[in-house]
Amino acid sequence: MSDKSELLLKPKRFYKSAAAAPVEQGFAIQLDGRTPKSPARKPLVAPTQALGAMIAAEWEAQVEYIDNSLMPATRLAFTAIDRIAETRAEVAREITAYAASDHLCYRAESPRVLVERQEREWGAVLDWARAEHGLVFTPVAGIIHTPQPPETLASVEALVLTLDDFALAGVAFAAGLFGSTVLGLAVRAGQLAGQQALDLSRLDEIYQAEQWGEDAEAKARAAALAVEAAMIDRWFAALRH
Repeated sequence: MSDKSELLLKPKRFYKSAAAAPVEQGFAIQLDGRTPKSPARKPLVAPTQALGAMIAAEWEAQVEYIDNSLMPATRLAFTAIDRIAETRAEVAREITAYAASDHLCYRAESPRVLVERQEREWGAVLDWARAEHGLVFTPVAGIIHTPQPPETLASVEALVLTLDDFALAGVAFAAGLFGSTVLGLAVRAGQLAGQQALDLSRLDEIYQAEQWGEDAEAKARAAALAVEAAMIDRWFAALRH
């Protein structure tokens, strides 16, 4: 599809300004005073002023056409508004499934430098999860799946079900992004920045790149993931304020 054809599929920017304004349910994104609707026809309202401002800034940044691919916080907000309230138990199970095969639990067998780096850096995050939430994970060497303690997975599911819809949507997004529920919870708590969590999730790749270099495709993928990591970092920070 040509660039021109792609533009024709995108709606033109129809508003002069975007902002967040207080309403009874939180802070509504307003386009010239009117609140856009989600795909399920629900108003786009954020629970905090900071998150409302973050989402409104995405709408304000659109130029001639509205490009949803450049609006990750808006898309995640629509997920929180349309999907989470109806499927909280299902989303909690998805997050728990990531915990059941959490990336931080599968360690390299060699070389020793990488093994020690994983033990030190990944171990510190697992130690935090134990101290903060009582979550005890069992690391293993190699890639063969090893079940995690059932009580740990039950605790993860119970923990995430205590979150509001926007925080739950964020943890689900982060768990998928990092391949790790523990990293997602750490970013939510402000224990790790989004880029730090991403780097930890890519520790093996980063080590290989240090040894052998990184090709253009891998660099582009890492850059795209970094954009998502920065967004989810800002998402959780906005929910905390």
